[in-house]
Amino acid sequence: MTDALSANGAIVRQHDPDRFLCALFAPPERREALFTLYAFNHELARAREVTSEPTLALIRLQWWREVVEGAARRHEVATPLSALLAEGALDRADLLAMIEGREMEADPAIPTMADFMAYARQSGGHLAAAAGALLGADGAGRERLLALGTGYAMAGVLRRAPALAREGRCLLPEDMLAAQGLCVHDAIARPDAADLGGLIGTARAMLADRHAWPRPVIAAALPAVLARRDLAHGLAPRPRGIGDRLAVLGAYVRGRA
Repeated sequence: MTDALSANGAIVRQHDPDRFLCALFAPPERREALFTLYAFNHELARAREVTSEPTLALIRLQWWREVVEGAARRHEVATPLSALLAEGALDRADLLAMIEGREMEADPAIPTMADFMAYARQSGGHLAAAAGALLGADGAGRERLLALGTGYAMAGVLRRAPALAREGRCLLPEDMLAAQGLCVHDAIARPDAADLGGLIGTARAMLADRHAWPRPVIAAALPAVLARRDLAHGLAPRPRGIGDRLAVLGAYVRGRA
């Protein structure tokens, strides 16, 4: 498989190994479409990571908004993404929601818990729902994937909090920090200062239900398996190992994630 890996597959393998692993369990004929979607998500995520000014991140995100809205662009991700949109395999609303979520990363802070949940739902939930749509999920499946994707995004923010702090960034809600006598600058200076128990509990609730999935669709739900393991391990930064891969494989074999 790796010998024939496409450009977008290589992007996902390098920058989003969780979803790359899970995409390998998708039907072969839909795998490349998943790689394109996940590579698009990486492009959105890096908009803020590769720019020193939030305004520049918004400009990059606007470029992708124009692609989703129909602008023709020659680009290794944009070109196949436009083809998927043209054939109706992806819903523009999902992709626009993902962009709106990433635009929140350009703000100095996320003000409230409600804003944080909207950010996680837009950035992670709609990505999971779009993946499910590519694999044939029905309406109920999309709703379940919205919840799982939101939980995965929350776990990701919590796991990356120390790394984000080193970049001078914080995605934790200001009202939660204020209730603990902290501000964003405190959370950046001391990443372990905030009590994340409430956010961890909410993320676990979003990920609690292990649904039975049709075999062609389950790849879209499998990232939830890794998020649950992260929350169970106390969010300590750690590389993925054989236990993670076996957990994903086991969920696929059981048909529940």
